[in-house]
Amino acid sequence: MESLYFLIPIAVVFVIGAMRLLFWAINSGQYDNLDAEAHRILFDEDDNPPPTRRAEKEAKAKERAEKEKLKTAEGGGNE
Repeated sequence: MESLYFLIPIAVVFVIGAMRLLFWAINSGQYDNLDAEAHRILFDEDDNPPPTRRAEKEAKAKERAEKEKLKTAEGGGNE
């Protein structure tokens, strides 16, 4: 019984550490592009790997900003 007083806090600290590590990996983008490794194994010299989700979102945001800029330049922003 005395060993449980020692093992339970160690287990709790271990679980908290594992959860922090998981959330760090998710927030730092480690899971953004899961298909790249599969493509790299199949195609050794692929010059154009599939884009990451973050890159796709940035490209869409840039495209939207350019469209808005064109609308305001043409004077058609308030339709």
